[in-house]
Amino acid sequence: MVQAVLDDYRTAPIGEPERTLFAFIARMNHESHTLTREDVAAVVAAGWSEEAVYDAITVCALFNFYNKWIDATGVGDMPAAAYVASGQRLASRGYVPAP
Repeated sequence: MVQAVLDDYRTAPIGEPERTLFAFIARMNHESHTLTREDVAAVVAAGWSEEAVYDAITVCALFNFYNKWIDATGVGDMPAAAYVASGQRLASRGYVPAP
């Protein structure tokens, strides 16, 4: 399902609330200056809380920032094994540092 959403959320086997949220986020990524209160209201009407919409906007904005920062500064990607280790650490301990 994740791959289907990544390929095209509009045809992925997801519910209408998710499709509405992804459409909003796609607009945010490509034409954020055109978003209005009515656009947020449509996402809320699809079943999302205002807090959930705020969180989605914040996560999207932060990823945009970090991706641009990484691209511009030349920070390199981690090797695949480091992602696996990071995922295992987060799954077992969360974001809390080791004692």
